[in-house]
Amino acid sequence: MTKHRARVAQARREADYLRHAVDELNKLKPEAGEETALAEKRTQMMQIDKVAEDLRDAHDAVAGEGSPVASLSAALRRLERRRAQAVELIDPAIKAIDAALTALDEAGAHLDAALRAANHDPRELDRIEERLFALRAAGRKYNVAVDDLAALAARHAADLASLDAGAAELKRLEAAARETDAAYVKAARSLSEARRKAAAKLERAVTAELKPLRLERARFFTHIETGTGGPDGIDRIEFWVETNPGTRPGPLMKVASGGELARFLLALKVVLADRGSAPTLIFDEIDTGVGGAVADAIGHRLARLGGKVQVLAVTHAPQVAARADHHYVISKDTLARGKRVATSVAEVAAERRREEIARMLAGAEITDEARKAAERLIKAAA
Repeated sequence: MTKHRARVAQARREADYLRHAVDELNKLKPEAGEETALAEKRTQMMQIDKVAEDLRDAHDAVAGEGSPVASLSAALRRLERRRAQAVELIDPAIKAIDAALTALDEAGAHLDAALRAANHDPRELDRIEERLFALRAAGRKYNVAVDDLAALAARHAADLASLDAGAAELKRLEAAARETDAAYVKAARSLSEARRKAAAKLERAVTAELKPLRLERARFFTHIETGTGGPDGIDRIEFWVETNPGTRPGPLMKVASGGELARFLLALKVVLADRGSAPTLIFDEIDTGVGGAVADAIGHRLARLGGKVQVLAVTHAPQVAARADHHYVISKDTLARGKRVATSVAEVAAERRREEIARMLAGAEITDEARKAAERLIKAAA
């Protein structure tokens, strides 16, 4: 609509020029490719004029006053009267002269046809010259190539049409814009209301996941600010948290520490697992600084999440490792006399999982109590 307003205003300023140009170009009626076609026709006609002169000279020599036909015909008749007296001498000459007369007739016929084809109205060349002059003058006047004059005429005519119908069209566009704005506001408000209802449900669901993750004193909520609107609606939405009572809440990514952030995100991912997610989620030591029941809660939620998407977790917590479908050990070995360190990843076979989880529980020296505890963790996970 803004472009249309600008176009109408520009057209009004140039109305007189446009009307004059459209009238002039409509009278001229230029066509694309016309200049080339006329120039070629003019060249052809000028060349034909020169050819026609030679054709007329040739025709005069063959069938005109200078033609040998009359004398050859008289000679042929005389020879034919004398033929009986000397057949062998006269017959070859008669045949040759007869062939010559036939050839001269054919040549005359061809020359007649050529002269008729070359004949044209001499005024036609004048008309072509005048047309070319008018087209090229218009091209210079409007500063465009002659082939672009037709497009220029159409463009100017469209501008005039916009000027003549601009007010009505502008009103139509403004009415359409008001209708669109009203529809947008209605849809945006409906969307905003739905978002607030969904936000309340999300807050309750995430809050229920926080306590087992040792974030019982934290608060999670959806911060919604309503503004002027955009392609995504009238809301600006952020996830905010308050990690301790009395502290100032703020955006999750700024307020939460590394460990807290990982657990908040885990709670979010568990709650939203059935609403679509990345096909693979990676958690790097999400259990840092926790143990016991909290680590077990983390493992339980990672396992739940793993039922929806692929989950990779780097962990030192046996409670988390025990719930994995596949268990890998990452180790570093020194090579080449201590100058190189190689990192290897090896899957722990089912029969060795208990021993590895017992090592995670007990450390370097694995005790029977650690093996029994590892066995209990594996059975509980299963």
